[in-house]
Amino acid sequence: MRARTGLLGSLSPDQAERLQQLGKEVFFPSGDRIFEEGQKADRFWIIRTGSVTLEQHVPGRSNQAVETIGHGELLGWSWFFPPYNWHLSAETDSPVRALQFDAAEVRELCEADHELGYNLALAVGEIISHRLQRTRTRLVDLYGPRGLA
Repeated sequence: MRARTGLLGSLSPDQAERLQQLGKEVFFPSGDRIFEEGQKADRFWIIRTGSVTLEQHVPGRSNQAVETIGHGELLGWSWFFPPYNWHLSAETDSPVRALQFDAAEVRELCEADHELGYNLALAVGEIISHRLQRTRTRLVDLYGPRGLA
């Protein structure tokens, strides 16, 4: 049995298996735009190989990289919270293989199995919390006072 990491590692083996059954393997070439900020968020991915940069639109400037994610990590959480629109954009840095999930199907699974839904919500919330903390650290590094230790 393969070790589970990331989102799948946060679920029980049975819950992870039930979720994985809804996924389908997909491939994105390097430089592919997977989704754009503001568009409808109707799916999500668990990265198998490769890496993806998450970007934020900054008016009057080019898109700004927020974070790079890779193996085992969740790509996309906007599908889980109304109004289901992407908060960021995503572009592959290298060829990417991923497990893709239809958001409506996963939300239906969560509704049918409240324990799985609760555990998935906790896992997604933890992922969001870690990403916000990493973003905060990056912003302090970029814009905080220099020379303070």
